Amino acid sequence: MKLTSEKRLSLSLGVTALILVAEVVGGILSNSLALLSDAGHNLTDVFALGLSLIAARISRRPADQRATYGYQRFGLLAAVINGLGLLIIAVFVFFESYKRFISPPQINTPLMLTIATIGLIGNVVAALIIGREHEDLNIKSAWLHLLGDTLSSIGVIVSGIIIYFTGWLYADPIAGVIIGIGIVVGGTGVVKEATFIFLEMTPKGFIVEDIAKRLCEMPEVMGVHDVHLWSLAHKHIAFSAHIWVHDQKLSEVEGIRQKIEGVLTDLGISHIMLQFECAECENGGLYCQIH
Repeated sequence: MKLTSEKRLSLSLGVTALILVAEVVGGILSNSLALLSDAGHNLTDVFALGLSLIAARISRRPADQRATYGYQRFGLLAAVINGLGLLIIAVFVFFESYKRFISPPQINTPLMLTIATIGLIGNVVAALIIGREHEDLNIKSAWLHLLGDTLSSIGVIVSGIIIYFTGWLYADPIAGVIIGIGIVVGGTGVVKEATFIFLEMTPKGFIVEDIAKRLCEMPEVMGVHDVHLWSLAHKHIAFSAHIWVHDQKLSEVEGIRQKIEGVLTDLGISHIMLQFECAECENGGLYCQIH
């Protein structure tokens, strides 16, 4: 039976919560910053998965009077909060790493390695439960949390092995810094992508001028202007434009509308708003394509 996104998030949340408890206890007892850093990352995972789960349920609500476009952007909001949470944790990790470079403490390496290995297995299981095949940025942000934690666990294990065989205690804060950098990269990427959608910028992979020119290649279309292209949510692209056509009956325009909508749908645009008119636009330039 195929699990829904919400069930996947719920199962991953349970696994991650267990890992968090184990790593906090193990990090304190072993005195390992790398392990505590990984636990901090896991804390954001628990928060991120819980937030993503709530957002996923809200996002499924149909459009109503309060939200005429629907509630899909709650998932984006969760993605932004998750990304910012990662960046806050990274600051903490860098600060602790700095202190340990100055005065590296003794570490219980066997306990550190044991807990880190358990954490690695748990993170892999949680990431596999969610899976990498996802279009929703909210789910993607949760998966990136888990992927980052998996890599963090590997870093903790590597530093533990180095300390165990060489006694070089600086491997622990170095691992913390590397984990922190990974956290920053993942968090920045999610925040950037979600913010890009919130600002209603042109979605990646689309060139507005090319779309306008393609529509103008239709013999029924005399010109296109007031073109707007933006994302309502991740993978939910909206398009609006004024279409200049010959003076004709409204019933005759319907065929042109269907043809244009077919072209735009093939491009991956799901929400289309067209206004037909029989007067040339007054201004020229990028958003006034006329043939």
